[in-house]
Amino acid sequence: MIPRILVIRLSSLGDVVLTAPVYKNLRAFWPESRICVLVKPQFAAVLANNPHVDEVLVFRGLWKTVKDIRARNFTHLLDLHGTLRTLLIRTFSGVRETVVYRKNAIARRLYVLFRWSSPALTKHSLDRYLESLAAWGVPILYRDLELGDYSGESKKEGKRSPANVLIAQTSFLGDALLTLPLAKRVKELLPGSTVTVLTRPDTASVFRQSPWVDAVIEQDKTGAHRGIRGLFSMAARLRSGGFDLALAAHRSFRTALLLRLARLPRRIGFSTSPGSFFYHETVYFSWAMPDVERNLALLTPLKPDLRPDARDSLYLSERSGEAARAAERVVSERLAAEGVGIDERIVALHPGSVWPTKRWFPARFAKLAARLRTQAGVRVMLIGGPGDAVLARTLAEQSGVDVLDWVGKTSLPELIAAARRWSLLVTNDSGPMHVAAAHGVPTLAIFGPTTRELGFFPYGEGHRVLEADLACRPCGLHGSKTCPEGHFLCMELIGVDDAYRNAVNMMGPARSPETVSP
Repeated sequence: MIPRILVIRLSSLGDVVLTAPVYKNLRAFWPESRICVLVKPQFAAVLANNPHVDEVLVFRGLWKTVKDIRARNFTHLLDLHGTLRTLLIRTFSGVRETVVYRKNAIARRLYVLFRWSSPALTKHSLDRYLESLAAWGVPILYRDLELGDYSGESKKEGKRSPANVLIAQTSFLGDALLTLPLAKRVKELLPGSTVTVLTRPDTASVFRQSPWVDAVIEQDKTGAHRGIRGLFSMAARLRSGGFDLALAAHRSFRTALLLRLARLPRRIGFSTSPGSFFYHETVYFSWAMPDVERNLALLTPLKPDLRPDARDSLYLSERSGEAARAAERVVSERLAAEGVGIDERIVALHPGSVWPTKRWFPARFAKLAARLRTQAGVRVMLIGGPGDAVLARTLAEQSGVDVLDWVGKTSLPELIAAARRWSLLVTNDSGPMHVAAAHGVPTLAIFGPTTRELGFFPYGEGHRVLEADLACRPCGLHGSKTCPEGHFLCMELIGVDDAYRNAVNMMGPARSPETVSP
């Protein structure tokens, strides 16, 4: 008998989106099954293009919904909501094979009312969704969300195909780099379109070197465009640009307000932005997806069946223009001057970070540098910004070996060009991690306070992450100045032996990404 499965989730947008891995696992276990999802009317479009969902059933009131369910003769029912209303639906629908996920509602209520914590609250909702499949013997093969699992919410009809597109990304280096695949997909999806990027002055060169960006507008939020006057000034400039479409990759209220003040005719942003009501269309921002795919999801209102592509992870492998060629000449000449042969392998180390708790211990980086140079026989290059110069000098001295100290001595285009020569990057959670991954350079990332669930792991094939399995992680989106728990075990438990063993192993053929526990 072919299973006919009903999944119920009558909750918020985020909860509905998180159910996507459930359908993947059901389909993998029962390839011929028919999967139907019951949701609130306003979220029906979110799952309409999910490749593993055959039908989206809209809740129309208790008795009408029960009638709809009984007419479809379901063999299995999975209740991922667990309320009195869904209890009544289960009771009167007459589906024999029924499973209800463990909501831990009492524990949640006690925490909300009295701040009484419980071990039950440490589990993510998605983990509880997936655990419920065990009752049917369904193995868990998929745990992550990916592009194509959900679509955006449209508030604007009758849209023409845009030809002049603005992408707004005024956050830091890593965020800027992770926006490049979005520009690339815009060019593919809208042939002949013009792509302009609104960004910070210090990340403008990222986009000026991109073959998919036609123009860059710099927004200096601490200078010329500071405050209300600067906001209106930039809005007037954008209004005169003739843009048909704005894609807001930055989730700030200021960005949403700016695009509204500019009166751009079609604005797409994330539903979790504080200014989401300024957008015509919104896309759910999921922490369970890589940041590259979260940004690409902004295009789902234009192409609901958009799917990830392996090329999305190699967005710095295609460079063009004289600036890129000039940076490559500078890097080649400097390497030759420092005695690095064209065939010598280079391992780059990035020991810095804006946030102190994201930094693995400098003494351990120094020991790793020494072992890579003396035992693996590779050249070691230290990279980072001007603020990391003292750290780099100390690290170099402690290592006791000759290192290539390029910290604070490269422009961003030169750093991007240098990445072409690396055999491996060992780094904290930082911007250079994305530079290397986007070139296809194997990247060994050291994660302390942040986790994969925040979406900032190195994206693509062949990368690994060293991290400690601790209940206190993550302790923040970006890290902090000091460990909130006072022990800093997330970095303390990551040893030099772990890093060296994985580094040497990764310099061989590229492998699939994996997480390595120290």
